[in-house]
Amino acid sequence: MFRRANAQDIAAIAAIYNDIHSMEETGPRQVGWIRSIYPTEETACAAVEAGEMYVLEKEGKVVAAGKINKEQMPAYAEVNWQYDAADEQVMVLHTLVVSAKERGKGYGREFVAEYEAMAISCGCPVLRIDTNAINTTARNMYKKLGYREAGIIPCVFCGIPNVDLVCLEKRLLPSETI
Repeated sequence: MFRRANAQDIAAIAAIYNDIHSMEETGPRQVGWIRSIYPTEETACAAVEAGEMYVLEKEGKVVAAGKINKEQMPAYAEVNWQYDAADEQVMVLHTLVVSAKERGKGYGREFVAEYEAMAISCGCPVLRIDTNAINTTARNMYKKLGYREAGIIPCVFCGIPNVDLVCLEKRLLPSETI
């Protein structure tokens, strides 16, 4: 079940963040996040309070989460987007995470499909996502799902210095609707 997250989901989301941080620190996974900087439990709390955090739940357990809104990162202004659209026509997915215990089951793809359906229902034909250039797992998944890498912008990302931010886009509807 895909749904808006609530306060009871924060611990599960934070646990997913912590598992990813642990994998980052021990070497088998490269995402580019730093524990205590981004993402944190406070990251999840703020998104839940804003009504922008969504979860994918299987058998009563949160297996994936992400923040969905229309807020584009400041670095997006430097990108040469193929699909030019007004801000209100752009839906953005931030910080998609899948539980380490549930990897390889297609939950990331399922979450992105729900994000795309939400964008259509909100009248947002242009989708944007970003990820760290070192996160090859995410980059490969987004490519397979039809997202185009529009640019790589060096920046400080949510307090993390020296990030090469890969900005991706996808158009869902014909260009005449933009």
